[in-house]
Amino acid sequence: MSKRLNKYVDEYINEYSDEIKSVLQKLRELVLSLDQNITETFKYNMPSYYLTKNIFHFAVNKNHIGIYPTPEPIIVFEDELKKYKTSKGAIQIPYNSDFPFELILRIAQFQVNKYKSV
Repeated sequence: MSKRLNKYVDEYINEYSDEIKSVLQKLRELVLSLDQNITETFKYNMPSYYLTKNIFHFAVNKNHIGIYPTPEPIIVFEDELKKYKTSKGAIQIPYNSDFPFELILRIAQFQVNKYKSV
């Protein structure tokens, strides 16, 4: 997987505390593990993942980690996302909560399945 890693994403992740860095690194690995054709880039000042189209982004914010999977997964997973603040294309995971890796994995997989066939 190391050939697929983007140096700007490395730099971004390394800016943060060990606790946040651990979450970001796990997110990165999770998304890249879903398909060998996913390209890691750095767009919109955040790690971005591309598979025929942009499928997933994440970013550190003041009080939360933002997950940006495009609008459709937020609608599809609406019931499971009720305890998080969401908007049309974003999910806010507060630092004071357990990070829902399993849910985010399913959202990312939804995106991969959607764009793999495009």
